[in-house]
Amino acid sequence: MKAIVQRYGHDVASGVEAIFTNKVKSLLTALGIIFGVAAVISMLAIGNGAQQEILDQIKMVGVNNIIISPINNVVDSENSDNNSEEQAQISTKKFSKGLTLLDAHAIQEILPTVNKISPIISFNYSAILNGKSKPVVLEGINNSYFDLFNISITNGSVFTKKQMENEFPVCIIGDNIKTVFFNQEDPIGKNIKCGQVWLKVVGVIERRDFTASASDELGISSTDNKIFIPVGTLIMRFKNRSLVRADEVERMMASRDNKNKKGNINQLDKIIVQVTETEDLSATADIIKRMLLRRHNGLFDFEVTIPELLLKQQQRTKGIFNIVLGVIAGISLIVGGIGIMNIMLASVMERIREIGVRQAIGASRKDIIVQFLSESTIISVSGGIIGIVLGVVLSKIISSFFDIKTIISAFSIVISFGVSVIVGVVFGYVPAKRAAEQDPVNSLRQ
Repeated sequence: MKAIVQRYGHDVASGVEAIFTNKVKSLLTALGIIFGVAAVISMLAIGNGAQQEILDQIKMVGVNNIIISPINNVVDSENSDNNSEEQAQISTKKFSKGLTLLDAHAIQEILPTVNKISPIISFNYSAILNGKSKPVVLEGINNSYFDLFNISITNGSVFTKKQMENEFPVCIIGDNIKTVFFNQEDPIGKNIKCGQVWLKVVGVIERRDFTASASDELGISSTDNKIFIPVGTLIMRFKNRSLVRADEVERMMASRDNKNKKGNINQLDKIIVQVTETEDLSATADIIKRMLLRRHNGLFDFEVTIPELLLKQQQRTKGIFNIVLGVIAGISLIVGGIGIMNIMLASVMERIREIGVRQAIGASRKDIIVQFLSESTIISVSGGIIGIVLGVVLSKIISSFFDIKTIISAFSIVISFGVSVIVGVVFGYVPAKRAAEQDPVNSLRQ
C-alpha cells in the first residue's frame, strides 16, 4: 500500500493542482453533478413525504375499515337507467328510514367477517364552562370507535358497559377541549355543559396531527375539537333525527318545492365496519351493499367506501410517480457526467504539451491515466458533497415554504453520492485514456 501511495501520490497531487489552477472551469464542470445530486435527494424526499402521508392516513382511517355513509341523491336500484324525473317519481312511492342503529346491529349480527362496528352521529354544539364558550363537534359513538381509528386515551378510560346501556351523560374530550377548559387541572370527574346537557368527563384523547390532504370521505377528521359521548346518550338526551316532529314536517312542507333544502332523516351520519381479514374487504362491502339495499326498500340512499383500498391505490400511483421523479433526477446526473467527460476531453487537448513533458521525464501511461482520472473523480466527489448539502437545504425550503412534507432518507443520499462517484470515474476514464495514448514526440511539438 505504501509503495502504491508513493507511486501514484504525485499523480493525484498533480490532478489536484490542476483543479485549483482552473477553479472556475472545475466549478462549472461540477455544476452538473451538484444539481443532479440535489435533484435526486429533494425529489426522493418529496416522494418519501408523500408515501409517509399515505401511511399516516391509512393508520388514521384504521386497518380493514369500511365506511357506510348516507347520500342525498336517492336512486332506485330497479330503475337506475331511467331519467331523473322517473327516478324522482319512483322514489316518492318508496320510503327508506336512512341509516339507523338497526342497520348497524344487523350488520354486526349477520356478517361473520365483521370484527368491530361503530355507529357515528355528529352535531355542532357549543361547549360552555365557567363563562368560556367554544364551538365543538359532538359525536355519538361506542367504544369500538377508538379501536377502529387507533385512538389512544391519555387520561381516564373509555365508557363502561353501564354508562353505554343506561345512556349516562358522560363524555370523552379532545385535547383542545382540555386545553381551553381544563388547562391547569385534571378534567376527569368534572362536568362540562354542551347544549343544555351537563356531561361528566371520563377520558381525554391523545392529540393527533391532522394533515390538510386528509379527506372526510375517508373518515379522517381531527379529534382535538370533539366531544365523544355514547351514541344512546346522544339519541336520548340531544336529538334523534329518525323521529318525525311537527315543526320539522312544517319546515319540510314549506321547502318541498326547493330540491336543495332536503332535511337529513338519517339517524346515523356514518357506520364504521372493521373486517377481520384484509382479503374479505371487497366481499364484505358487496354483501353490506346488498343487505342495506333490501333494508332500504331498494333505494341507494347510502354509499359504501373502502378507504384503505383507495389509499393503497394512491400509494401505488405515488410510488410510480416517485420512480419517474427519481429517473428524471438520475438523468441529470448522467448529463452531469457527460459534461465532465466533455470538459476533460477539451482539457486533454489543451494540455497536450504538459502530457508530453511528463511522458518525456518518465511518466507511464498509468501515471497519465491516474492524473486525469483523479481530476474527474475529485470534481465529481466534491460536486456530490456540495449537492448533498444543497439537496438537504432545498428539501427544507420546499417543506417550509410550500407546505409539502419531505423526508430525507439516508438511502437517497448514499445512492446519489455513489452514482456521482461512479459517474466521475466512468466518464473520466475516456479522457484519461485519450491523454495516456498521446505520442510524447508529437505532444512536445505542440
